[in-house]
Amino acid sequence: MSRTRRATPSTGSAITSSPWVVVAIGVIVMVVLLVVALGSVRGRRTFPASPTDPAMSLPELPTATATSPSVTGGPPSTAGRPVVPGLSPRSTVLPARPTPAVSTGGPRGEVRPAPLSPPPPPPAPPSAVTGRYAVVSSFDGGFIGEVRLVNAGGAAHGWTVRLTFPQGRLVTAWVEGAEQGTFGFDGGVVTYRSGVDLAAGASVPVRFHLERTGTTRPESCAVDGVTCAGL
Repeated sequence: MSRTRRATPSTGSAITSSPWVVVAIGVIVMVVLLVVALGSVRGRRTFPASPTDPAMSLPELPTATATSPSVTGGPPSTAGRPVVPGLSPRSTVLPARPTPAVSTGGPRGEVRPAPLSPPPPPPAPPSAVTGRYAVVSSFDGGFIGEVRLVNAGGAAHGWTVRLTFPQGRLVTAWVEGAEQGTFGFDGGVVTYRSGVDLAAGASVPVRFHLERTGTTRPESCAVDGVTCAGL
């Protein structure tokens, strides 16, 4: 009886028949190579270490002053210039104009301020003619009033009498025993102006016939702007 020998499968045929074994072996080899490469890279530096670069220092620019022109050729900068309260450096408000000056015409061309305007003249003194108001007579619907004028000055003076009533009308007016003047009535105001000046020390009555005034007492009475007595 002949002995038959069973053929055992070889290692190469086993690997060929099982492709996943080949893939696993390849993966293991790649992992090992990757670990070895990482270890060698960490053990040495690829590039030499460079010294720390010093910080770059920039040149200092000159500070702009009030008299230095700007870079663009514009007007001088206003930096450092005191600012007037209430006005911006670019304000368009013009400064106040100085007092005009005039040249004296001297050899050196001296300039002096223009002279100020003269002060107003003093007010005129009050008239020497004064008046006193009184009622001569009254009747139903009207009355006759009187302003007695006296010139206490040393020279003759003209005069003007004014009476004001709230209502009514003027019938007539006259100067008793002297040359007549002119009179009028407008807006409740009776006005009588002298025809001739009143002599120094003289006295004369000016009388008025008024109706429907409602009162015999005027709201105002004046001779040349001076209030009459007797009110």
